[in-house]
Amino acid sequence: MKANDIIERLKGVASAEKREVQLRFFKTGEGEYGYGDNFLGVMVPQIRAIVKECHNVIELEEIEKLLHSEFHEARLTALLLLVKRYECKGEESMLCPYSPECLREKIFNIYISNTDYINNWDLVDLSAPNIIGTHLYNGDCSLLYEFAKSDHLWKQRIAVVATLTFIRKGDFSHTYALAKLFMDSRHDLMQKAVGWTLREAGKRDANQLRNFLNEYKIKMPRTMLRYAIEKFSPEERKLFMKR
Repeated sequence: MKANDIIERLKGVASAEKREVQLRFFKTGEGEYGYGDNFLGVMVPQIRAIVKECHNVIELEEIEKLLHSEFHEARLTALLLLVKRYECKGEESMLCPYSPECLREKIFNIYISNTDYINNWDLVDLSAPNIIGTHLYNGDCSLLYEFAKSDHLWKQRIAVVATLTFIRKGDFSHTYALAKLFMDSRHDLMQKAVGWTLREAGKRDANQLRNFLNEYKIKMPRTMLRYAIEKFSPEERKLFMKR
């Protein structure tokens, strides 16, 4: 199967009405973070169905071509194909000549070499934990900080969202370290991402989150703080927001 075959399948289930909704929802207007992105009008469940059918009959080279598509849903399909292939054993793919370890390394390298095409929050959030987070867990995590310190919005979000994998495994250290780096961030998408990951860490250790917030609540942007405390009681949320 080729990249163009996937695009034709996506076009076959596209909806003009849904496309108009997506253009507004993903902020594609001039001056907005998604400006210039092109949508077909395909929903995520439809994309996941295509991924399920096609993940083991498309080569990595074609997936990378798909990731370069002008269409947002094609890029999302490519990323979900990479996630699926990353999670599979090598022998489960009819077109995979690599060992599982080699396959995962190739997928990781494709991902970090194509961050310019991973250019909206849904593309990041549905792929970064499964590929970047999983690949770096128990290894060298310097890439997280390299991405976080870059001027590239989507690399920054990849770094933060990738720590969800660490959080799920009980390691909150990188989440808190990255949160400190973004205390001065003015971008709404980064404030939300940091607050979201802090909230997830707090669901597993609320006292550690409280201690962190008590130290940084004055400096923390209000959006970040509001997301971080979502699972606290109404009374506690009110106290934190008063600062």
